[in-house]
Amino acid sequence: MFVYNFKINGSKVFKIFFICVVIIIVIIVGIVSFRIFNGAEQSKNSPCSPKNGVSVISAKNYTNILKAVHENIDSYVGLKIQFTGYVYRVADLKENQFILSRDMIVSSDFKYVIVGFLSEYDNAKDFENDTWVEVTGEIFKGDYHGDMPILKVTEMKKVDAPSEEYVYPPDESYIPTDGIL
Repeated sequence: MFVYNFKINGSKVFKIFFICVVIIIVIIVGIVSFRIFNGAEQSKNSPCSPKNGVSVISAKNYTNILKAVHENIDSYVGLKIQFTGYVYRVADLKENQFILSRDMIVSSDFKYVIVGFLSEYDNAKDFENDTWVEVTGEIFKGDYHGDMPILKVTEMKKVDAPSEEYVYPPDESYIPTDGIL
């Protein structure tokens, strides 16, 4: 009959446990670092990141961005954006002004309101109401019944209506960042 006798040395058990914990922490830090730096790399290529200094706005984030710009105009002055919408005019706009508009669904039975950026373009009169356009321009602070972000259009071209004509109300998970879309 064989009897095995194990002597447990508290000092050795502590050292092994400590080494295992350190190895686990190093692995976790490595994984987190990889995800952070890899995510930062991927976000540079996201649809909303600036390309040639111009932030391209999609239908999915349009109302979030519109809300953020209206709430904190000064942070977005000078930002160049590109977006597709339709020309909409109201009676008290100047000849060179229009609203770069989208229809925002506000109820389950598809009731909508018109939302958009007040825009200025020297040749705005060449584009009729309800004409779909793609514009590129720069945000500045102007006055239209109070402080208002105004998009000074530098490029404007007629386009076909997009597949996503409607936009949805801003979600509460959107956290605007200072001057970055």
